[in-house]
Order: sequence, then C-alpha cells, then structure tokens
Amino acid sequence: MSEALNSLATYLRETKGALFAEATIAFGDLTLTTTGENIVELLTFLRDDARCGFINIIDVCGVDYPARAQRFDVVYHFLSPKQNLRIRVKVATSEEEPVPSICSVFPGADWFEREAYDMYGILFTGHPDLRRILTDYGFEGYPLRKDFPLTGYVEVRYNDEAKRVVYEPVELKQEFRNFDFLSPWEGTDYVLPGDEKAK
Repeated sequence: MSEALNSLATYLRETKGALFAEATIAFGDLTLTTTGENIVELLTFLRDDARCGFINIIDVCGVDYPARAQRFDVVYHFLSPKQNLRIRVKVATSEEEPVPSICSVFPGADWFEREAYDMYGILFTGHPDLRRILTDYGFEGYPLRKDFPLTGYVEVRYNDEAKRVVYEPVELKQEFRNFDFLSPWEGTDYVLPGDEKAK
C-alpha cells in the first residue's frame, strides 16, 4: 500500500504539482494540501485521470483551529475503486473567505458542504442550496466551533400554557462541579470502619 501511495504521490507531483502545495502520506492515506483557487481543477483531474480514478466521494468535513488566521480546514476524502486507494485533500480557509463548491465535479458533495456550513460556518461559493441542514430554524452560532459554549445559547422546552415549543436562554440548574473521580475509599487520611479486617 505504501509503495502504491508513494508512486501516486510522485505521479501527481510530476503532472499537477502546481495545483497543490504539499503531498504527505499519513495514516495510510495520501494527503494533498491545496488552495481554494485550485480545488476544483485538482479534484477534476483526480476524478478523470486514468491513473487516479478517484470517482467516489466519501466525505467533506471541517476542522476548527481557532488560533490560526485561516481558522478552518475543509477536508475532502475520496476513494479510487480501480486503484483501491484513498486520498485526502485539505484546503485552509477563514471565516470570511469562501471555498469554491465542488458540486459541479461531485454532486454528492452537496449535503456534505451544507453540513460543514451549518456546523462550522464555512462558506462555499457556487453551491446550489447553501443553507442550514441539521440545526433548527433561527439557530444562532455554529455548534462544532471550538469557541461555541457547551451549553449553547438557548434551550428548548414545551410550554404547556402556550401549547407550543418555546426557546429560552440557557439556565443552569446547578453550578459546574469538578469531579476528581476517586472512589470514597481512596485518599482518606483515616481508617474507615471495616478496613482493619482487610489486613
């Protein structure tokens, strides 16, 4: 497998090396790092080239790195049944910088891109229907971002008086507690009743 991936990486560097910045092999997959300007052309080549044949799209997802200027990575995963190989393609982007949609090359990317938009707020230009897909109507924020609060901003409950679902600000019923996960028998400075029998 490693030999086939090295051979493919060499072939891609020779033929389309200008379309990507880096090619590395990690976790049994070849990973290409490219830019938004080159993503559509690179993926079209990976799909149509006889030596590549990456015709199956597996996933498009986002990764959040809040400390970076280009906060997000859009990660594409493809499978070549002919070569029995997988490839990963990464594009770095920011909150304001959109990534070109690949729906024209892989129509199956439609829902994956909508999910990345809904969960991370990653924008895609040229997408046929870029709107929320998993969160509720009027949902504020992007729940998979690292800076999104674990409790969220609003909570939902059924109001029996209004006979409908209502949205209210989050109200925590108790303070946050930090557990040490020690059993009651660990860490005590005194002998518990019955411990003398254990010796």
